[in-house]
Amino acid sequence: MTTNSPGWGILGAGGIAGAFARDLTLGGHRVAAVGSRDEQRARDFAGTHGIPHAHAGYAALVADPDVDVIYIATPHSHHREHALLAIEAGKHVLVEKAFTTTGDDAQAVVDAARARGLFAMEAMWTRFLPTMVAVRERIAAGELGDLLSVTADHSQMLDLSPGSRLIEPSLGGGALLDLGVYCVSLAHALLGPVTRVRAAGVVDAAGVDHRGAAMLTHEGGRMSTVTFSMETLGSNRATIAGTQGVIELDPAFYVWTGFTRRSATLEKESFVPEIAGRGMQFQAIEVERCIAAGELESPLMPLDETVAIMRVMDEIRRQLAD
Repeated sequence: MTTNSPGWGILGAGGIAGAFARDLTLGGHRVAAVGSRDEQRARDFAGTHGIPHAHAGYAALVADPDVDVIYIATPHSHHREHALLAIEAGKHVLVEKAFTTTGDDAQAVVDAARARGLFAMEAMWTRFLPTMVAVRERIAAGELGDLLSVTADHSQMLDLSPGSRLIEPSLGGGALLDLGVYCVSLAHALLGPVTRVRAAGVVDAAGVDHRGAAMLTHEGGRMSTVTFSMETLGSNRATIAGTQGVIELDPAFYVWTGFTRRSATLEKESFVPEIAGRGMQFQAIEVERCIAAGELESPLMPLDETVAIMRVMDEIRRQLAD
């Protein structure tokens, strides 16, 4: 790395890239460069976020010697291509979720990073929020007993007008990849590998899923239920239930939120976090920690788990299309 503080490069200059850049700045991280296929867009983005270098094109970004780790913020459909471009240039990568559009593509990125000895991680930023740290602490302390089930909903009314990326199959459109991934990832993180999938939903003529639900069976007979929609508002809650208690995450469960824990003995605890920014800086802290320690993946978001989650979503989408 060029300095004691790794230089971040942001590949893509859309809305999620802007949110990440703001939280990086808030957290005191060093953003070295941004790259966009539109040079003016890159310059505007750099000016807005105080980034010293703006590159026209992604090849120039990954070649920048001041960049050590690249955040991939393009549509899902381009994640494999852009992650491999960065890895080939010798850069560590943080790839926005969903990691890719298929399990095979996810495995290809993982294999490339491992072959080059580079760090890679899916940007499932919610796993690193203080809220989820507190949830894992309660679970590890046995306050829920043995975990048995997770329910989670992620439903929003999104822009589905003609031309929207969300309804464009070539850009990885669909509710599952944009919204449902949060639910599947939460269930997988807490209950472990999925052994059976039962899914149903609504898919348009282009093959893009608009809403759906899945019941997942995990190892040991644990169960999760996930619902997702880009046509309707939903509860956007999540519940984690065990033999000794339950945690109910406030809406929206996938952001920096609070929760209530209730025990079988009627004990009740409320958790209310102190919020600063959106919270995307916590995943950057983990990336930098791993790189400094010479770790090529995060124990909180392992690469094999990312691939497994993508394969579960492959099966959900297959069943939705039936």
